Amino acid sequence: MTSRIKLLGRMDVVEKRRPLDGRIKTKRPDTLDSPGGEVEMRLSTMPTAFGEKMVMRIFDPQTAVKTVAQLGFGDQEAQRWQELIARPHGIVLVTGPTGSGKTTTLYATLKSLATEEVNVCTIEDPIEMIEPAFNQTQVHGAIDMGFAEGLRALMRQDPDIIMVGEIRDLATAEMAIQAALTGHLVFSTLHTNDSAAAITRLADLGVPTYLIAATVIGVLAQRLARTLCPACKARDEGTTREALDELARPWRLSGGVRPYKAVGCLECRHTGYRGRAGLYELLVMTDAARQCVHPLQDAAALRRQACKDGMRPLRLAGAMKVAEGVTTIEEVLRSTPGLST
Repeated sequence: MTSRIKLLGRMDVVEKRRPLDGRIKTKRPDTLDSPGGEVEMRLSTMPTAFGEKMVMRIFDPQTAVKTVAQLGFGDQEAQRWQELIARPHGIVLVTGPTGSGKTTTLYATLKSLATEEVNVCTIEDPIEMIEPAFNQTQVHGAIDMGFAEGLRALMRQDPDIIMVGEIRDLATAEMAIQAALTGHLVFSTLHTNDSAAAITRLADLGVPTYLIAATVIGVLAQRLARTLCPACKARDEGTTREALDELARPWRLSGGVRPYKAVGCLECRHTGYRGRAGLYELLVMTDAARQCVHPLQDAAALRRQACKDGMRPLRLAGAMKVAEGVTTIEEVLRSTPGLST
């Protein structure tokens, strides 16, 4: 079975000693006789002690490509995000672990910004989804075409908006900063637990803190929490208002509280959950927040200042989803870091 799938993905069927990557394009069953409806499967193999292991990631444009309005921002975060991406230059970072929806957020944002008057260029590894409105470039490590080299070449392509797949090293970070200093809007991703840690991560890479303060205009941390199955969810009489307040400590939730619990049915394969919702924490670099970025920086101080400026932590965003009846307390505790403010 593995060999057949590798053959469909144009991978080396004989090679079983090293990891391989490939992709398959197919169609959804309900669109076999109609145009469109293409689904891409990303293939990845890994040699293990008991043979070759394969993972297939499904990229369905109907679910993966969304508008900014469909991402699930709260009203406050949506307004602040629109104000942030409307700025003419600076660096906007999206952080979170693998599989937290960073690419979906970036694609939705870039699609909203890409018009005929705007040149949007991306450097990706790999190109997740083909988008005609962008100029997308693939990273090739074998020919020394990395993020830094691609970004250096992009600077001569007269871009207005640049998206770098990930800032992994100092060279890429320095090129992104140079692009922001010369009047470009740069989007990129980092793997950090929360938004304030992204600033610390850049400093750890070797970026001077005065350049971080001068170029970074905002950091969006996000998670994906499973949503309750609408067919079987039931009210959780054991969850009290005090439990929700403790979840959102030291903030207090207002309005009607409608806690539900996961039950399980055939519709959700007896998991109690169906679909996922985004949880967002948006740190906007105000003048007061920039004062917290210095060589002896304290991430906790930056986080406290960001909360004073209106940032809502991931745990609080999850508590609000619980209060709305979208997910459960257990799911929020599983998918979000604890409150440190």
